[in-house]
Amino acid sequence: MKKLLTSLTLALALIAPYAHAALIPTEEATERQRVKELVARPELAQQLKQMGIAPEDVQGRIDAMTDEEVRSLAGRLNAVPAGGEVTTQEWLLIIIVILLVIIIL
Repeated sequence: MKKLLTSLTLALALIAPYAHAALIPTEEATERQRVKELVARPELAQQLKQMGIAPEDVQGRIDAMTDEEVRSLAGRLNAVPAGGEVTTQEWLLIIIVILLVIIIL
């Protein structure tokens, strides 16, 4: 009986899955990566070249930034509206112009 329990325990120990540990990226690391991905976009790289800044230099500059600077830059990138977004003021202006055109005609 003791041999059977020992054999079963050994078999279960060999079959049981192993736990793997890994590092969880910090918020700063993910923000830094997001800023790097944005700079790597072809449109932005072309604009940087027009300004006389090599895209390779930009990656090095991002690596040299402190976590606070990266967090600040990422926050500003989040605040920038996506293209094509119309604000409430712009909608009101469009409605007023349409009403004026209707009244005049």
